[in-house]
Amino acid sequence: MKLQQLRYAHTIARHGLNISAAAKRLFASQPSVSRQLRLLEDELGVRFFERNGKRMTAVTPVGKKLLECIEEILLQTENLHRIAGESKNETSGSLSVATTHTQARYRLPAVIKSFIRRYPKVSLHLHQGTPMQIARLASEEKVDFAIATEALELFDKLIMMPCYRWNRSIVVPLRHPLTRVGKLSLREIAKHPLITYVFGFTGGSQLNAAFRRARLAPNVVFTATDADVIKTYVKLGLGVGIIARMAYDPKTDGELRSLDVSALFPPSVTKIGFRRGTYLRQYMYDFISLFAPHLTREVVDKACASRGKEDLDELFSSCELPYI
Repeated sequence: MKLQQLRYAHTIARHGLNISAAAKRLFASQPSVSRQLRLLEDELGVRFFERNGKRMTAVTPVGKKLLECIEEILLQTENLHRIAGESKNETSGSLSVATTHTQARYRLPAVIKSFIRRYPKVSLHLHQGTPMQIARLASEEKVDFAIATEALELFDKLIMMPCYRWNRSIVVPLRHPLTRVGKLSLREIAKHPLITYVFGFTGGSQLNAAFRRARLAPNVVFTATDADVIKTYVKLGLGVGIIARMAYDPKTDGELRSLDVSALFPPSVTKIGFRRGTYLRQYMYDFISLFAPHLTREVVDKACASRGKEDLDELFSSCELPYI
């Protein structure tokens, strides 16, 4: 049994049982991947995948158990390299983070600036995407950290720790009728065409839920994953923008006015997470604490020792999260 064979089986499962896609990801030929998988199956005496002719159709019951074991083996192999790398040089390495545009544009710049000053020899890679894309990057082990707010059920294999709370604001042109409304309500907002995040993105689903509870059907005329794009179309007079409050900057958004609607929508919680069993180097602990100061090394280690979501919820149940 070779580590390469385990990696091949794992990659096939991660790519929808498509050997061609797996071979491309592994920089190997399709016949080589198929041959190594057969050798592994012959050695173990079981089949990882159900087959219909040459096509793989499903993971076998025993294959599911074996793939879980293989995933742990590959993770620990990665940890071996990290531990060895840290022993040689504690201040160099790489760190990859997947998050949304709003976090990357408005929350992370100061964190990354401080991190690079502290660790100039660490290569930092930032990936932007929707929660679904972020979850996929994390599950395919292409990033070290995932930072997300929505669709957290997609991150069930990660240790997700709460960082801070945030809410939304309405952005409108300076002379918009909503600027003259004494007390904003969902009903007043719903009278206007809306421009906001796509469903399930940066609090989008909570926003929709708030309108549903009020038995209102908002007229969403445009959605985007980028707060700056939303603000651009608001400036064109195409509708009222609903964005994360942190995404409004009075210095650069002088053509718009921000209206507080925190009383109309429940706050959202942004979390940072990593795969269970990951060996965290010192600079990884420091990145987490720069992003969320209450997540000290001691707290993160307790989260790592948790046995699941219930343990994590209990650990952070009394945590007073900052409000951004």
